[in-house]
Amino acid sequence: MCFVLLDASSGLARELNKRRTPLVVAAEKVSPAVVNIYTSETGRSPRNPFRNFGNNIFDQFFNDFFSQNQNNKKSLGSGVLINKEGYIITNEHVVARASEINVALGDKREFKARVIGADMKSDLAIIKIDSDQFLPFIPMGRSDDLMIGEQVLAIGNPFGLRHTVTTGIISALNRNIRVDKNKVYSDFIQVDASINPGNSGGPLLNINGSLIGINTAIYHKAEGIGFAIPIDDAKRIVDELIRFGKVRRGWLGVSVQGMDAQLSRHFQLDRKKGVLVVRIARKSPAEVAGIKRSDIILAIENHEVINKSDFHARMASYAVDDKVRFSILRNGKNLEVDVQVISIPKQYVAEFTRDWLGLQVQQNNPHFARRNRLGTSKGMVVVNVVSKSASDRIGIGPGDVIRQVDQDRIDTEEDYNKSIANLNNPDRILLLVQRGRQGYYVTLEP
Repeated sequence: MCFVLLDASSGLARELNKRRTPLVVAAEKVSPAVVNIYTSETGRSPRNPFRNFGNNIFDQFFNDFFSQNQNNKKSLGSGVLINKEGYIITNEHVVARASEINVALGDKREFKARVIGADMKSDLAIIKIDSDQFLPFIPMGRSDDLMIGEQVLAIGNPFGLRHTVTTGIISALNRNIRVDKNKVYSDFIQVDASINPGNSGGPLLNINGSLIGINTAIYHKAEGIGFAIPIDDAKRIVDELIRFGKVRRGWLGVSVQGMDAQLSRHFQLDRKKGVLVVRIARKSPAEVAGIKRSDIILAIENHEVINKSDFHARMASYAVDDKVRFSILRNGKNLEVDVQVISIPKQYVAEFTRDWLGLQVQQNNPHFARRNRLGTSKGMVVVNVVSKSASDRIGIGPGDVIRQVDQDRIDTEEDYNKSIANLNNPDRILLLVQRGRQGYYVTLEP
């Protein structure tokens, strides 16, 4: 009698190899680099970056995401290690106002982390952990070759369930999500992979395990709709955050308006698309590159420009020294124009303030404030307003004091110069103006 002994272990190995699909391989490859982020905060409630005056598609996501314990708030998010030095990319709202950040790896190691830089406009942040041992990481991939319908994976920590893997397909590309009338998040990847509270900041991967996006938000009114920031957009932000701790916003120097049906007919376009250049700042990158008034900007880096909000949202992802290619329609001909964006030169701030805003300003001081009864000795005092300028039309007058430019507080001339130099959207500027002891916000659209 002859007995045949079967090697059960080798048979199981062959079976497992047959079942090890590309999805399994991708999850195995990337999971060690995905981290769980715990933050502690005391005092004020966390800021909701997607606040929309009570009508916010992301409200439920944000409310579920954060604990309501006001004395020691605990939040939970995800992140991904992108290099061996311990740099982790996540969402800005995950770490915003955190007094303490803890990071847990898949191998159960835990670290204290520190914020290297955070950018509210893009909702991206870089935090860092330090270790004398090996840290698993995955380099950033590319997102310019994504295809609608291709399979993707999302990895994160939904509701505290560590290293949860979900899969789906890319449902759409270049999605623009309007948060309020002045804010649009641009160029999202839309996926139907399950993305729940706690996934925020985690990686979106293609079937090869390449990092193609950062999961950011969910649409709570429907199932199967999630959004991620394309990794090509994130790369520019990440580089700025690591090198400078902030994003040095690039400046183009054009004022644009959206295309309506009448303008589309005038320029013989088959539909409303692009934005019309209505003004160009002197000495600006746009002027140097040869962009002209009445040009129609149709696309930025081959991404079609849908409207004015879309144009500014896309430009917000470009930093100082980035080169940007514009597809332009001029006199019926299609042109490609390369522009190197810069920050507004400090020596040009006064000229820019006069020519673009219609103001002449000077630094406030206690003597000037007392003599003119200004109500404050800080900020920049308006000493002259150009007739029929944007500032004149909005009602700014001599003696008003500029206390804030966009989100930047203005106490000194240095503050003002720095804020103007960092403008990336000079045709819509929010100012906090103090008149006497009263302050009011105005929006300038030169």
